[in-house]
Amino acid sequence: MCDNVRVISSQRQHLILSRLRTRGAVRITALSQELGVSAMTIRRDIADLADKGLLKRVHGGAISTSTLLSEPLFSVKSQMDMGLKDAIARAAVDYVSPGDVIAIGGGTTAYVFAQHLLESQRCEGITILTNSMPVAELVQAIESKEVEVIVTGGVITRSNALVGPIADKVVASLRVNTVFLGTHSVSLPRGFLMPNSLEAATDMAMMDIADRTIVITDHTKWSSTSLSLFARFDQVDTVITDSGLAPHSIEETRKLIDNLVLVDVDQ
Repeated sequence: MCDNVRVISSQRQHLILSRLRTRGAVRITALSQELGVSAMTIRRDIADLADKGLLKRVHGGAISTSTLLSEPLFSVKSQMDMGLKDAIARAAVDYVSPGDVIAIGGGTTAYVFAQHLLESQRCEGITILTNSMPVAELVQAIESKEVEVIVTGGVITRSNALVGPIADKVVASLRVNTVFLGTHSVSLPRGFLMPNSLEAATDMAMMDIADRTIVITDHTKWSSTSLSLFARFDQVDTVITDSGLAPHSIEETRKLIDNLVLVDVDQ
């Protein structure tokens, strides 16, 4: 009986790794349904594979170790940590006032923020500068005369962001009240990083034209790593994240930034 369990577990873990190779990320709930086992069983498999260094655990699932230094597809990232992103995005809406001129960067947390903003009364009369194709398409879809969108142009990344010299030149000619940026990883005490150096440069360009910079990101980014720094802590005014952030990370982050906002999320 024990041998059969080990064989079944091995086969299941092989399937999990196979899906990671094709998707870049997996969710526990989806794997539970696909493989016909409990979520607890999938969590144990993921923990076992993480101990072997074959994947990295994140809230609600896992990502391939090969994605740590490269940018996952927007479609992959959009399926991860949705509850966290939703709560963080809702909190970020409070930092926008009607008539503001704001910039929104790439990534799925920024996209969810845009969704909530456009559903609120705070979007009245605002202008959005964005290098995110999904955000631009979202604004276009609502056909609101109250919201104007300016798209940077540029080279498209795996995360559907527009980056590079063309994007940077457009950004440099404008000015915004606030820029809202996601991040691939948070490094203490270094700062905020992206795997794509061109995207990091475009994020820096948007920060340069903004009166205020707000980073919106979930707690899992403190345990990730990336190559390209786009902001030091002293260049960011506010970080909005969730209460799942480890106590020692909260303490260290508060030493580096004036305004750390922790949003309560039911785990």
